[in-house]
Amino acid sequence: MKLEKVTLAGGCFWCLEAMFKELKGVKSVLSGYAGGKIDDPTYQQISTGTTGYAEVIQIDFNPEIISFKEIIEIFFFIHDPTTLNRQGNDIGTQYRSAVFYHDSEQKQITEDLIKNLEKNTVYTDPIVTEINQYEKFYLAETYHQEYYKNNPDQQYCKIVISPKVSKFRKKYFERLKS
Repeated sequence: MKLEKVTLAGGCFWCLEAMFKELKGVKSVLSGYAGGKIDDPTYQQISTGTTGYAEVIQIDFNPEIISFKEIIEIFFFIHDPTTLNRQGNDIGTQYRSAVFYHDSEQKQITEDLIKNLEKNTVYTDPIVTEINQYEKFYLAETYHQEYYKNNPDQQYCKIVISPKVSKFRKKYFERLKS
């Protein structure tokens, strides 16, 4: 089995990680940072919004079980790709919507999906998701990994993540790991 990688930014990485970890065919999901220019960024640096980095997740997946296209379609369902540098109350360039493609096929699939979403007016506002070539991924600090799973009673998890996870589970229940 040859795994593929995808790197996605869609607001807080805790939210994305919580959902993608549940999908069949997803081997691992790591929270981290991509898209910036300094070496070994920290969460404190990222939080300033001045480093160019976005909070991202990096997914290792089995394309024989779940395709890149399916992952990208789910990605566009679980976050708002029309808000520039923002998801809900999380505001700043670190919360932007972006796909960091790992090869030309991922780029093409992403571009085609965005064109299709816009053509079919799925969103009332224009899609602002960046499509950037993947360069480097920096793993976020240990306490960010599996944050939702490890902190279900934390206020942000209860108020922001839990409703998103519930909506995700309802829509994609057939694709969830047992």
